[in-house]
Amino acid sequence: MYIESIELKNFRNYQDLQLGLDKGTNIFYGDNAQGKTNILESVYICGTTKSHKGSKDKEIIRFGEDESHIRMMLKKDGISYKIDMHLRKNKAKGVAINGLPIKKARELFGIVNLVFFSPEDLNIIKNGPGERRRFIDLELCQLDNIYLTDLSGYNHILNQRNRLLKDLYMNPSLKETLDIWDLQMVQYGKKIIDKRSEFIRDLNEVIQGIHRNLTGGEEHIEVLYEPSSDADCFEETLKHNRERDIKMKMTSAGPHRDDLSFVVNGIDIRKYGSQGQQRTAALSLKLSEIYLVKQKIKDTPVLLLDDVLSELDSNRQTYLLDSIHDIQTLITCTGLDDFVSHQFHINKVFRVVRGEVFNPVN
Repeated sequence: MYIESIELKNFRNYQDLQLGLDKGTNIFYGDNAQGKTNILESVYICGTTKSHKGSKDKEIIRFGEDESHIRMMLKKDGISYKIDMHLRKNKAKGVAINGLPIKKARELFGIVNLVFFSPEDLNIIKNGPGERRRFIDLELCQLDNIYLTDLSGYNHILNQRNRLLKDLYMNPSLKETLDIWDLQMVQYGKKIIDKRSEFIRDLNEVIQGIHRNLTGGEEHIEVLYEPSSDADCFEETLKHNRERDIKMKMTSAGPHRDDLSFVVNGIDIRKYGSQGQQRTAALSLKLSEIYLVKQKIKDTPVLLLDDVLSELDSNRQTYLLDSIHDIQTLITCTGLDDFVSHQFHINKVFRVVRGEVFNPVN
């Protein structure tokens, strides 16, 4: 799979932009705050319906405008696809594939497979559990359409249950309806826990070899899934925690409270690892995404690298660049020196200045 072109209208700081992309490496370079990341964000939104930053649609639309459009042309298995994304301030976004509107985001997954890597991802190990849950959910949604449905269902039930827990303070008689929400929560939650457990098993088979190569064989990594409740015990856990949930007015157990731990040579590096260990583990994690997509989907993802090279030392830069030579990659950076020093082949170069992209230099 590869992206042929991207068109933007009133997206972030771009009024009107049309870009033709190469199947290989595409470099977007320029000073900070010029709009390089916005291009990568538009690709990610068009492939997943969501911003990698978690931004809302109204925050993405160009200042002073009411709507924004993204159009992406791509080829997959010899078939051409046109994806149109229509963002509006006060309405749900509209999405069409080859001119046909779709109702569910899951219809888009499987067509576009993307791996986004930003400097913030280097902090995924040491930051809070929310970011690690977001990583596993975004990856599983691309690999499994049914997971997206289960996750959406679970989040809806969770919000309803939490609202009910708050309403119980004024209307205790509503307590009887908790059984209904708990039943549905268990139904969706058990599926999510099982899928996450399976994903972590697959992840460990990939990440350990990558991490071993990155560290010269000196470190062994293991990713551990830490569910707040096992799938088989989830129903019992909800019942056990019910009175506490009523008192706290929130649901205290379930997939929304899960976490991942990263153990290197027997040490939990979330708490006790050096910054170098945490960054190496994060790099291993992102590179594993590429291999998992290749294994599960039997397709090559598009890699989006947002100013990551400047955050890595020379050895990690070399390993990363060696790992991406055979896939389409969009890279943002402030200069080309790192690529020149590594003698890395670049297929297309774009210069970005204040929301304008100069003609590519080949």
